[in-house]
Amino acid sequence: MPGQSFQTSFEDLGQPLSDVTFVVLDLETTGGPPSGAEITEIGAVKVRGGEVLGEFQTLVRPASAIPAFVQVLTGITNRMVAGSPTSAQVLPSFLEFAGFDRGAVLVAHNAPYDVSFLKAACALTDRPWPKPRIVDTVVLARQLVDKDEAPNRKLGTLARLFGTTTTPDHRALHDARATVDVLHALLSRVGNRGVHSLEDLTAFAATAHPSRREKKHLAVGLPSAPGVYQFRDATGRVLYVGTSVDVHRRVRSYFTASETRPRMTEMVRAAATVVPIVCETPLEARVREIRLIAEHAPPYNRRSKNPEKVSWVKLTTEAWPRLSVVRQVRDDTADGAAYLGPFRSAQTAELAVAALHDAHPLRQCTRKIPRKPKADGPGACVLAEIGRCGAPCLGAERGGQDAHSYAEVVADVRDALLEDARPAFATASKRLRQLAEQQRYEEAASTRDRLEAFLGTADRAQRRRPIAAAPELVAARRCTPTPGWPTGGWEVVLIRYGRLAGTCLTPRGADPMPHIAALRATGEVVPEPGPGRPGLLVEETDVLLGWLEQPEVRLVSVEEPDVSPWTCPVRGAGWARHHLQEGTAAVASPA
Repeated sequence: MPGQSFQTSFEDLGQPLSDVTFVVLDLETTGGPPSGAEITEIGAVKVRGGEVLGEFQTLVRPASAIPAFVQVLTGITNRMVAGSPTSAQVLPSFLEFAGFDRGAVLVAHNAPYDVSFLKAACALTDRPWPKPRIVDTVVLARQLVDKDEAPNRKLGTLARLFGTTTTPDHRALHDARATVDVLHALLSRVGNRGVHSLEDLTAFAATAHPSRREKKHLAVGLPSAPGVYQFRDATGRVLYVGTSVDVHRRVRSYFTASETRPRMTEMVRAAATVVPIVCETPLEARVREIRLIAEHAPPYNRRSKNPEKVSWVKLTTEAWPRLSVVRQVRDDTADGAAYLGPFRSAQTAELAVAALHDAHPLRQCTRKIPRKPKADGPGACVLAEIGRCGAPCLGAERGGQDAHSYAEVVADVRDALLEDARPAFATASKRLRQLAEQQRYEEAASTRDRLEAFLGTADRAQRRRPIAAAPELVAARRCTPTPGWPTGGWEVVLIRYGRLAGTCLTPRGADPMPHIAALRATGEVVPEPGPGRPGLLVEETDVLLGWLEQPEVRLVSVEEPDVSPWTCPVRGAGWARHHLQEGTAAVASPA
């Protein structure tokens, strides 16, 4: 009525949260991204106003076998899903239950992961994605749960914090029920911050932390060019190093809601300046980033945590050699030592040692055995009794292994480290088949983990070795349009002893050879690497190797060392990994 005033209600400002239908979803999958993995279980709970309206749960039969380690993690086996519907059969009934086309809001913990699988399933069945509003409980938790309350924002951690009625256990419906309780706990907290409608909730989740917004001026004046950037504090200490095709745009994103990592909020709070380094090619930027992280150990780069604390597997130079996990590579290869690494952790190195011990009866004891064992020395261990060791500690006179036959075992182990993965692969493959037939999947996963720990590092080492040994290598590839990066005729790379010594872009249409000659003349001088700290150089060599292995790259010139610089063992770890991956489905499922 004219002249009468009305108080605006929450309903006038948007859809009240009490009226919103939330569909809380969790998926179990075969592991990995949706491009190479599939859904194995769907669990969902529909709630509104704190009341459960319905639940949806079904197993889903994937086209490929579920890997053994995923079966152990989720408890969902190939036999369980054998008679279940496919994702194409399940999707229509799930979407009908969810009612996204009727305004329901999708909720998930780490929503992008689950949403990506649903989108992939829709695409495969030629079904349009309904584009629901999405609430991610991880994003809400990052803003509403302090570090002193919980060390992280994992579902299990939040479930313990809020005392959910259902304990998450990697089964879809159970995890969805736990997420419902987490959602309600977070909504009760967000209400204290003036959030009462769905629109308020969406805006709250997209709001950058105030400590980030106030640092926007740090991006002013940065180049809109590709390169590396360093966040530094007021004393000049490097806090974080990153790369981007557009330094200005990337740095500016740290001060917006698109950056949700808690440690980045903390880093930006401490930052006083941003130092850009413009680079000519993506490869140069990547290498510069690696070197700067190794040099400064920025506290907010995860890769800078203890970069030197890698592990190596060493075949020792003792009278009766054995395998040992060490922290440093010494200059003793001429004396018979051999090294494999680096491994990211001592635990992974130990797994690789176990895989080698499975295939080779090398001694595993750590005591020093004299070249001629004493006649009154200790007896043999259990491993000798079960045929896993030749008992060189006894000496030939007491029925133990003699020096000649033990040397043959040592030679086989050295070959395994450097070029021949067949014994380890054959032993593990036989064991995997036996365990799969007996449906002992947890043991099969452990066996596979040991073999993969050995093969993964050995493959990289065998591919890396010829590049690191070459005094000089020049390669080039024709420039292709890359968003944000300058283009030219050829991208030329100069590598010396596995390190980037220089790079350049030749003008389009120009003869590249004069530019290559200039690059070789002005490139960085790289001394031949010694035994000291090779772990710090490996990441850079691996990046260069990845670039060199692209199909469009051409070798221009190679200065050969004593051995050929571009060969890999025919029956090396790469060969074994290929065959292991081909046999994954057969190993993971019962015969």
